[in-house]
Amino acid sequence: MTQDLILAIDVGTGSARAALVEIGNGAILEIAASEYDQIVPAFGWSEQRPADWWAGTVSAIRTVLERQDGAAARIQAVAACGQMHGTVLVDSHGNPTRDTAPLWNDKRTAGLVASFERDNPPASYLSESGNPPTPAWPGFKLAWLRDNDPQAYRAAATVLMPKDYINLRLTGEIAMDEGDASCSFLMNPASGSWSAAMIDRLGLDAAKLPPIRSPLDILGRITAGAALETGLAEGTPVLVGGADYPVAVLGSGVVHPGTASDVMGTSSIITLVTGEPLLDPEICNVRTVEGHWGPFTLLETGGDAMRWARRAFHEKALSYGDIVAKAAEAPAGAEGLFFLPFLAGERLGAHRNARAQFFGIGAKHGLAHLHRATLEGVAFAVNRHIRVMEASTGQKLERVVASGGGAKTELWLKIKASAYNVPILVPEETECGLVGCAAMTATALGRFGKVEDAVGHFVRYSAEILPDPAWAETYARMQPVFDRLYRHSQALYDDLDRLQQG
Repeated sequence: MTQDLILAIDVGTGSARAALVEIGNGAILEIAASEYDQIVPAFGWSEQRPADWWAGTVSAIRTVLERQDGAAARIQAVAACGQMHGTVLVDSHGNPTRDTAPLWNDKRTAGLVASFERDNPPASYLSESGNPPTPAWPGFKLAWLRDNDPQAYRAAATVLMPKDYINLRLTGEIAMDEGDASCSFLMNPASGSWSAAMIDRLGLDAAKLPPIRSPLDILGRITAGAALETGLAEGTPVLVGGADYPVAVLGSGVVHPGTASDVMGTSSIITLVTGEPLLDPEICNVRTVEGHWGPFTLLETGGDAMRWARRAFHEKALSYGDIVAKAAEAPAGAEGLFFLPFLAGERLGAHRNARAQFFGIGAKHGLAHLHRATLEGVAFAVNRHIRVMEASTGQKLERVVASGGGAKTELWLKIKASAYNVPILVPEETECGLVGCAAMTATALGRFGKVEDAVGHFVRYSAEILPDPAWAETYARMQPVFDRLYRHSQALYDDLDRLQQG
């Protein structure tokens, strides 16, 4: 039987997805998802069970295999991407040493980060870590686990990221790709190796860190046990794979220096592609799949703002489409209503305990205004980040490529294009993480000389969303007010913390 398919896996925050992709053109033939929940034991904490990722992945794989005759035998290779920073401890047999893993949006390490920032000036660590400190980074999560769950830490042989854990279950092999490693706070960006200086500074055990490998390397092959569970053919090659965010940037076609990406997923991430990391205390850096660097700023609550509104206002009774339709009933600017979208705090800065809020509510405002303000608030917050990036790089954004679930929402794209006041390109296939997996796999199998060539062959754009001149004018007047609200509200966040602590 002809091996004409790739299996792409995406271990997301909301679900595990699997897709059958044609190896010749990158077209997604089948896709399935299996949802799971975040566990929130306390404000600012966020966990998931690695066992749930595996169960979701198995379910999604079996679903797509059932939809195509002989699919398992047609799959030439498997590649996974996954949510970043979820810190999984496993023992020497590959079993988790604790039931849950703290996620990318978990803030329990805020105290450790604050202490680190107090004791270490940026010049002393930026060149060794490639990044400013943040509670997201696995380096700090490992330090927290060492101090607060010493039994699990001592029992751990290795630390893995979510997609690495899935790869371990599929192949029995262990590795971490350069993208995940670059955002650990433990990798030296110049050498691409673990930084002895950062490991020592955080007091961690270097022996627990896995090998760093290229995302295009073949990690191993589907084991007999994994074949039995998933329905995949034993012996099918599996790539090292990549972190979901740089893989989605790749799959959106943003691969050359000077281009920019807006990944509109649970969070919202603005990325520039550059030849070197941008060592700035307000900017993070990730190693891209093709070997460049991606300086980025991240808003923790992007698409998650709409998920929150659906739950809070409608108890999930309405669809996302219904909510967007309701938001469209309100005029641009929501008649002076603002939403600060910090539902999960912030990643960088002195106010990681930021809170969300509506400001300016009057008797004339209704549900449509609230929904519109929610979408616009995310755009204003991201636009603030864009201006930080522009100030640091000295160059203005001229065009942005959108990807992720939010790229399917035309109203939100038009709001963002108008707030940023630049055109937004939309890939024909918005499942950019899965397309990125396919591009990596096709390159690893030798069908393309380099991954940029695969992207050029696979990625097409369906639309260019231009700013609405009237909306852009409205948003330009509102942005300075949003910025002042952001600054003035910071004085209250510590007060809110004290109130919650009693």
